[in-house]
Amino acid sequence: MKRAIFPMAAATLAAMGGSVAFAQPADSNEARLDAVEVSALPLGSDANLTPASYDLLEDDLLFQQSEATLGDTLNGLPGVHADTFGGGSSRPVIRGQTAPRVSVLSDGAQLFDMSAISPDHATTVEPMLSRKVEVLRGPSTLLYGGGAIGGVVNVLDNKIPTRMPDGPVEGFFEGRGNTVADEGAAAFGLTTRAGDNLALHVEGARRDADDYEVNGFTEKTIDGTWAKSDNGSVGLSWIGDRGYLGLAYSYRSDQYGLPGHSHEFEGCTANGSSLECAEEEHDHEHGEHEAPFVDLDSRRVDLRGEYRQPVAGIEAVRLRASHTDYRHHEIEEGAIGTTFRHRGVDARVEAEHAPVLGWRGTFGTQFTDGQIETSGEEAVVPKTDTRTAAVFAVERYRFNERWQLEAGARLEHQKLDPDDADRPLPSYSESATSLSTALTWAFRPDYNVSVSLARSERLPQAQEVYARGVHLATNTYECGLLADTFTCGGAGNDSSLKTETSYNAGINLRKVSGDLTFNLGLFHNRVDDYVYARTLDQIEEFRLIKYSQADVEFTGAEAEATYQWTDRVSTTLFGDTVRAEFKDGGDSLPRIPAHRLGARVNTFWRAFDGEVEFYRVFAQDDIAAFETRTPGHDMLNATVSYTFTGKPQYNVFLRASNLLGEEVWNHASFLARTVPEPGRNLTAGVRMTF
Repeated sequence: MKRAIFPMAAATLAAMGGSVAFAQPADSNEARLDAVEVSALPLGSDANLTPASYDLLEDDLLFQQSEATLGDTLNGLPGVHADTFGGGSSRPVIRGQTAPRVSVLSDGAQLFDMSAISPDHATTVEPMLSRKVEVLRGPSTLLYGGGAIGGVVNVLDNKIPTRMPDGPVEGFFEGRGNTVADEGAAAFGLTTRAGDNLALHVEGARRDADDYEVNGFTEKTIDGTWAKSDNGSVGLSWIGDRGYLGLAYSYRSDQYGLPGHSHEFEGCTANGSSLECAEEEHDHEHGEHEAPFVDLDSRRVDLRGEYRQPVAGIEAVRLRASHTDYRHHEIEEGAIGTTFRHRGVDARVEAEHAPVLGWRGTFGTQFTDGQIETSGEEAVVPKTDTRTAAVFAVERYRFNERWQLEAGARLEHQKLDPDDADRPLPSYSESATSLSTALTWAFRPDYNVSVSLARSERLPQAQEVYARGVHLATNTYECGLLADTFTCGGAGNDSSLKTETSYNAGINLRKVSGDLTFNLGLFHNRVDDYVYARTLDQIEEFRLIKYSQADVEFTGAEAEATYQWTDRVSTTLFGDTVRAEFKDGGDSLPRIPAHRLGARVNTFWRAFDGEVEFYRVFAQDDIAAFETRTPGHDMLNATVSYTFTGKPQYNVFLRASNLLGEEVWNHASFLARTVPEPGRNLTAGVRMTF
């Protein structure tokens, strides 16, 4: 789990609510809340007063908790898990939802990678080059998409400077390594003055990790869990008294293995709702194959700007635009087996207006045009253009010091235009409207309660509509939502697709200052015509899935409570749970994370920061059709860090994970039955800032 923010350490305190930073007044031992700014929230307000639910990772905590993937970095925040896929790919899972219902953004802009297509495709974010990661839920998510019913992960970086450096040059150097995969990683970032109003930023990062070790398994290491990556960017920004405008070019190169990949079923086909596999295709006597790997290349240009008070009544105008050219090859036996490409542009302009009849808010528009294309042995998705245009607004009204109301709306139109000469496919064009509101009541000086309601519509992505073919990385043969005359599966679908509609309700209780602070939250999501991968047939570990629609319900809770015993010692209790089931009864939905419950002790002395954490991940017995029970496990972790103050400043840490040597299986992973998680591990790192 990611630890909470305490004196001399940063943290997250969130359960449908806000993250906070504790500050120790010089004349008091009582923990107090510092104001926290969350850029993904509108109006730049004090996040402790917003009804939005959010988590933060930044500063020393982000440095210590950074992993090779975004999912692993966020795994452990209240309500956040990861759908791990070896050492090179892992996406965040929020309240049982993952991509495409969890949007991952780069400073508010889309990534245009292929991570929403499959869990074996990496999210193109480098945690070591991030200055802050925000996990946002609630009405404000409508700024970024009505379909993000799980939440929004906004990753902030420094590649486009927004202020002039204090001196001629400022930046950081960082290095780290671990024992479980013999990983070595390093990163740097430098910002310098290039003129009176020009700032230049250069950054880069490199990782190199071998196959990771596991505990209690038949093999000491898992073949295909190695990962390598290189990242770099250069940005130039003009900065004035009232804003900035900057441009950056970024490059990313990854190579990582695909564990659990099997050639035994590559000749399987769908015959109606059944799999047909020639006997020799799934014969276990086949020869051994080297694990395939992904060779990824992404090139991106970002344009960002902000202009404050351009005209009367407008506080600020913000611009985010990007162009991305992404491709990855899946290499098998030294040859390219399949190629995935994603090219696209994204542009959004938003304006923050001054109060009008007591309402303050942000409104804007967004346009996205992306093209995905797959070719080769596993070309499961046809070449498809996806165009989306949207308008949105989030408004806030503060009645008095105790009551605050927030409301949001988003209208978007999407068109999917496939191009497949082998099977003429219909285009898909539809609009979606999403609305949300939340009310916060500070019923006592240290307490507040928030109630939120939302109705969100999500339009399906290209894979969900048009998929047809073998995807060996996930051991599936996939069929899209369209009738089997266009795709496959024979599951009785017709070509009249329904818009997925989610009705969400949540209540959150917080105590935000004093020796005892807590954040307790409950949520319930009812989703009509939910799109999910329905398993129709299975042969050993290989499944035939048909994207289908059904009414489902998600119910869950997240909680964290901290008691500051002295200015040097605090304890925290935390936990989260989610249950997902079909409205008409029957099995659970697939890959829903298991319940978690744990505790941690933090100590602070001068420049030292120490933590011991223990939590239990329970067995997952609520399973979908064709799933099997995943056993539980205990996790014991410990961290110690030290800060050398001065100029430059040095931070060093040592973190031990899975000290009990548990064999860990992740029910949220597609590899929950075949590939265990890393074993006992020791990570060390040092960071210099100047």
